[in-house]
Amino acid sequence: MSHSCLFCRIVAGEIPAQICYSNEHVLAFADIKPVAPVHLLVIPKQHIASLSQLQPNHSNMLAAWMLAIQKVAHDHHLDAAGYRVVVNTGPQAGQEVPHLHAHILGDRQITWPPG
Repeated sequence: MSHSCLFCRIVAGEIPAQICYSNEHVLAFADIKPVAPVHLLVIPKQHIASLSQLQPNHSNMLAAWMLAIQKVAHDHHLDAAGYRVVVNTGPQAGQEVPHLHAHILGDRQITWPPG
């Protein structure tokens, strides 16, 4: 845990969040600045700064993370119409919080290219 990390502080319960899913490895909650009717974040509970910081020993957490993304999307009834999963890596790509996280966006038409 990084005490300066916003998402680590959410995991620790120090900062409130609208949590929609939690297990041993991951936490999912509503984004505070949604850009879609459904905009959720799924994060590993372990502090990993970004996708570029992943190591081979993170494989169990990664499997849990991807399965949690699938479950959270299903629980929010996004399966039939579809949804987008976005992982920004680094500041130039739009990563604002230096903690690995996936955005789940859904319940509206999502265009391509994203920008």
